[in-house]
Amino acid sequence: MNSEQLNHIIEQGEGLHVEFKMAHKNLSKSVFETICAFLNRNGGHILLGVNDDKILEGVHEESVQKLIDDVATLSNNPQKLNPTFYISAKVFRINEVSIIYIYVPESSQVHASAGKIYDRNQDGDFNITNSPNQITKLYLRKQNTYSENQVYPHITISDFSQKVFERVRLLVKVQRNNHPWLEMSNKEMLKSAGLYKKDMQTGKEGYTLAAVLLFGTEQLILNVLPHFKTDAIKRVVDLDRYDDRDDIRVNLIESYDRLMQFIAKHLPDKFYLENDQRKSLRDLIFREIIGNLLIHREYASPYPAKLIIEADNVSTENWNKPNGSGNIDPSNFSPYPKNPMIAKFFKELGRVDELGSGVRNAFKYGALYAPNTKPTFIEDDIFEAIIPLEIILRKENIKNRDKQKNKTSVKIMALIQHNTSITTKELAVKIGISEKGIEWQLNKLKKEHKIKRIGSAKTGFWKLYKN
Repeated sequence: MNSEQLNHIIEQGEGLHVEFKMAHKNLSKSVFETICAFLNRNGGHILLGVNDDKILEGVHEESVQKLIDDVATLSNNPQKLNPTFYISAKVFRINEVSIIYIYVPESSQVHASAGKIYDRNQDGDFNITNSPNQITKLYLRKQNTYSENQVYPHITISDFSQKVFERVRLLVKVQRNNHPWLEMSNKEMLKSAGLYKKDMQTGKEGYTLAAVLLFGTEQLILNVLPHFKTDAIKRVVDLDRYDDRDDIRVNLIESYDRLMQFIAKHLPDKFYLENDQRKSLRDLIFREIIGNLLIHREYASPYPAKLIIEADNVSTENWNKPNGSGNIDPSNFSPYPKNPMIAKFFKELGRVDELGSGVRNAFKYGALYAPNTKPTFIEDDIFEAIIPLEIILRKENIKNRDKQKNKTSVKIMALIQHNTSITTKELAVKIGISEKGIEWQLNKLKKEHKIKRIGSAKTGFWKLYKN
């Protein structure tokens, strides 16, 4: 959001997705009624300091920071907004007055403000607390929109991984020593995290797909989502196959750990000082990239998520419900939650920050990790993220790749010279690469007219050209 876009919103006036509020010194209670209504409907924009006639009256300068802080604090207060949802505000200076802008995304949950459920229409916010029919429709729409909300009535607490519950408690304790989950049972924790719901179509209650993805054993995940996997690949030397691979089919908590370990194994690190603290640029960048890969993926699709390390970049791909199309500009985009419950859970673990921070942080730290480069984020049916690596690293990787190829081909020719009847399997064992890798090298040597196969694959032999 920039000033030009903000002016365009003001010119359009209030409607289904836009609300103006006066707030000289304090937030009125109607602000959170609108936040609640936007969360329950399709999201929207709230502007504090603009009246109903589109006149910019502004907020008091001495109250700007207080109002911004109040939005963030109260959105995480269950007595004000339940379930809580992180909302942030931003100040703009227009026509010499301060306007506070609040973007509210659509949520996958049904929210209440001060115990009342609000929905949105063209005329504003309306209280539907005493309308069971409208509430049921609201729940049904949420369940149909977000696959993470799908309910599985036959899953029991014993189907989940006990070690993941223990891991989660350790992670939240690092964030807050008095986190309420520390005193809860496993069942209570899942309910508190919004991972147990009622299916409004069948009337049955159960754990959600989000619960399965976060806490499920490999067997449970396989039963619910047979297509689920995340592929981590390093492809620098062997461009036709890979140099290393991790086929990840575990829950999202363990998937995150394994993907971070894969990155640490294959990428160099750089440290820099931020606020007098020494930090890892590699971890800061790929914390965001891996978090995005796991959190904002459409799990109803069989398309496998991928993380690929190449000589000059690291890229990720995942199926997506796009909220736009094309390259994302970090200075001018509105973040949209694809799996709000999973995102909220990762935030409790300290693995992500507020919505939209991942893209901004990747640009910020990426410029330090690989100077003179910029990450690329592409919003489409397949969401792509591309993080460039340094030119010097690119050259070293290409050099190593060429050296490795030459070394392998020389070994193959030496072994053939020693034993012209040697098999592909024997070559793979002696050289230490896969049979497919050997087949690729043999085909390459044949095309280069360095070797020739005489006779059949079973009874024939190899011949070296004299050149």
